[in-house]
Amino acid sequence: MSAKTLLVEHEAGVATLTFHRPEAKNALNAEMRVELLEAVQRIRADRSVHAVILRGVGNDFCSGGDVRAMNVTSAEEGRHRIDDLHGWVSMLIDLDRPVIAAVDGVCYGAGFSFALAADFVIASTRARFCMPFMKVGLVPDCGAFYTLPRVVGLARAKDLVFTAREIRAAEAKEIGAVLEVVEPDELHARAAQVAASLAAASPIAFGLAKRALNQSLGSDLRAMLEIESAAQGIAFTTEFHREAVKRFREKADPLFKWPAAEA
Repeated sequence: MSAKTLLVEHEAGVATLTFHRPEAKNALNAEMRVELLEAVQRIRADRSVHAVILRGVGNDFCSGGDVRAMNVTSAEEGRHRIDDLHGWVSMLIDLDRPVIAAVDGVCYGAGFSFALAADFVIASTRARFCMPFMKVGLVPDCGAFYTLPRVVGLARAKDLVFTAREIRAAEAKEIGAVLEVVEPDELHARAAQVAASLAAASPIAFGLAKRALNQSLGSDLRAMLEIESAAQGIAFTTEFHREAVKRFREKADPLFKWPAAEA
């Protein structure tokens, strides 16, 4: 299935969302905002989707919001413009399935925020990341105030936001914003490999673990121990757990395998 500014593919349990505005380095416009909302809502409701890949068409991930279309004339209009994004952004961050961002080329502004919403970011060696909002007198959006300090720490988040400086893939990996850096021609194959592996994990265990981790920095020890006990109680009852234990005892191939890092 495809739309004008967002391509949506579903194969072997993996949904791939491809930003599709190559003429604008895949910048977010009004049409893409609507298509992203619809796509994320469908994925959330579709239990045949076990993993999600975010990527851009061509050699760029997403250059952020389309500055040429920013004609906001009031604070109320500006607030609504951003608030309308929050429904699907929060759904993506909280999605109980793995989300992998395959980042090539430009990953700026809202594009950087989209990557931060993923559980794993795999970048090509030519990927460039930036929170450029200060350059146009704006503040980070699409959940970046929540995700960025959690991913890279508060001091580094302030550095990236206040200076609006660009960082390359190697530095992004060093500060924790990127999990792996690969050559451009290996990027999408590696993202597909990671997605396929994670799609084979226990969907219940993965979803419970992800949501617990998402709550951990805003909760105290007692609350997290309660979440742990409740989640493990559920996980113990799943067919996946019973089959995995059986295979372990029989020294058979495990259900879940993490792919080896690419050379």
